[in-house]
Amino acid sequence: MKKRKKNILPGAALAALISAIIVYCIMLNVEKNALSVYEKGPILVTSKDVPRGLVLTEDNVNEYFAEKEIDKQLIPEAAIIEADRLFLQMTAGELDKGTLITQSMFTNLKEIQENMKEPVSAGFKADDLYQVVSGTLRSGDYIHIYTVDLNTGDVYLIWDNIFVKEVFDSAGVMITADDKTSAAQRVNILMEKENIEQFYSELAKGSLRVVKVIESGG
Repeated sequence: MKKRKKNILPGAALAALISAIIVYCIMLNVEKNALSVYEKGPILVTSKDVPRGLVLTEDNVNEYFAEKEIDKQLIPEAAIIEADRLFLQMTAGELDKGTLITQSMFTNLKEIQENMKEPVSAGFKADDLYQVVSGTLRSGDYIHIYTVDLNTGDVYLIWDNIFVKEVFDSAGVMITADDKTSAAQRVNILMEKENIEQFYSELAKGSLRVVKVIESGG
């Protein structure tokens, strides 16, 4: 009997040790998971309201955005963390103060030009406000350009989804993105170089008309 007890004791001790290791590992994992809930990570947030169509540069990005530490579980996968990633980006919509910043909130100006064959900046001045949607165009808008047959009155679409780069008032002063009252009478747009001759030819006739593309929900 004594010999049998001596044989059982090492096995029981080993089993107890293994059980203790398993319990320790489980507790360690539980503690790790509990701590991960409170783990913090960086993200850019808006430090004040940001207007739609604002082009971000090294000079103004820190005026509108700041880094903040929040729970990692709340950080979106497409979050923007470094401020320099916002350079040459344009806000695609208005952003409220305290918004967590993700890539989908911006239009990449460089990317737009890279997707064109030979992009050029073309400008025109409207003689009448109805030619530029009653002066409501702002940078970041997209427009369709139509031509009117001055003999028959027929209207034809010639270019669609043209990007509005900059807008100016009648004095040539640039209208900022947060200006809701100034009437845009001069407009710079991005076009393909191959279309410029026709564009200015139609412009000289006074036959061009512009409509603004209305995005869903805006």
